[in-house]
Order: sequence, then C-alpha cells, then structure tokens
Amino acid sequence: MMRRWLALLLLALSAQALAAERVVSLAPSLSEIVVELGAADLLVGLLDGGDRPPVLAQVPSVGHYGQLNMERLLSLQPDLILLWPGSVGPAQREQLQRLNIAVYVAEPHDLEQLTTQVQAIAEQLGRAQAGRQLAAQLRQRLAELRQRYQRAEPLRVFYQVWNTPLYTVGGGQIISDALSVCGARNVFDDLKLPAPQVSIEAVLQRDPELILVGDQAQKEAWNVWPAMAARVRLVPDKGLERPSGQMLEAVARLCQVVAPNL
Repeated sequence: MMRRWLALLLLALSAQALAAERVVSLAPSLSEIVVELGAADLLVGLLDGGDRPPVLAQVPSVGHYGQLNMERLLSLQPDLILLWPGSVGPAQREQLQRLNIAVYVAEPHDLEQLTTQVQAIAEQLGRAQAGRQLAAQLRQRLAELRQRYQRAEPLRVFYQVWNTPLYTVGGGQIISDALSVCGARNVFDDLKLPAPQVSIEAVLQRDPELILVGDQAQKEAWNVWPAMAARVRLVPDKGLERPSGQMLEAVARLCQVVAPNL
C-alpha cells in the first residue's frame, strides 16, 4: 500500500514539474479554456480576435488572426504554445513546430473531442483535476442536450455564416455536431471544407426546413425569396464560434432556436 502511495505521489510530482509555466494562446477559444481551468495566471501572451475575458485584459498581445508577431512571441519566452491551426498561416505554423517550444494543437471537430481536448490542455497546465471536473461537467451537459432534443427524423438546417458571398459550415465542423445535438442536420454536411462557399441555387435545391443566420441584415436578405424567408431564424450567439467550455451553453441556446417548443 505504501509503495503504491509513493508511486502515485512521485507521478503527481513529476507531472507538476513538467507543467507549463509560461503559456501563449493563439486563439480566443484556447484562451477561454485556460481561464475556465483557473489558469489565467499562466498566460503570458495571446493572439487577439474579438473581445477578451476581463481577467485577460492586461495580457500582452502577439498579434491578430493571421498576423502573428513571431518576434514578440519569442520575447515572452513561453514554454507552451496553444495553437488553433487556422489562426496563423501555414509558413508560421511550420516555424512554430520547429521551435524548441512545446506546441499543443487543438482543433476539435465535434463536442466530444472538445471535452477531451479541454482535459488534455489541463494536464499540460498542471491542472489535471480541474480538467477532469470540467470535462465531466461538459459531457453531462452534452448528454442532457442530446437526450432532450433527439428526433426520429432530424430537422434539415442551413447554417449561414455569411451572405456576400454565401458561406456555410461543412460536415467536419464542430457547429455541424452542435446542430446534431439539437436534433438537426446540416444540409451541407457532405462538404468537407470547414467553411465552404455555396450558391443560393444549391441552398434552394437542398430545401432546408430551417435557415439559421447571425444578424438581422442576413435575415432580411432572404426576403427576396418569400418561400424561404419564413423559415429564417436568428442565432446571434457568437459562442458557437469559440470551441471552449462555454460552447455547451451556446449549443443549449442554439437548441432553443431550432426547437423552441421543447
């Protein structure tokens, strides 16, 4: 018994010694995960993209989406970089991988992968217990939503990202999985690009039962197609665009829009 206890203690001490102490986050969603794990004090730099959580107001910036300041990043001497692949260009992604700095790449394609990555990031930060607790909470909430909104026949949905030109989400995108949680199916789930451009004709051909848009201007643009305009609903919640712990509640709000009577 004593030997087993000592082994566990040594394992815990080893993990703590290897935990990152100076972290740079290269996506708002990854920054949010660090905050949700109670590890905001470890962030020494972040890539900006929209509003920051108040607790990160004073953290130095290393650039904006697609515009990483590599010199600034290196000056912060991070021992861990949290990377969302789409946040920087291919050349800089390769450069980051060649640095003698640990890089954790996070790009969940569904909500279960998100919970797994939350736990993995927690271990990198020396917050394994917090990661297990948060992942368990997220999985429980996910199960509740799936059970509440399941349908024998999924509702056909067109999820509009932008209207000029017209963009949607592909089948491998986490928002497609969010729709499935709500008892819906992305009518373009056969497309593998994360954000494919589509035509009005293609949307009409797939005849969605519901069209989800992000703002009033996008909603009004469908007025030229009266038969379709009646099916349009607003989803102004930007939390779906940031795969972090908060996304589960954003999914809950999405489900209320998709199936308001449940």
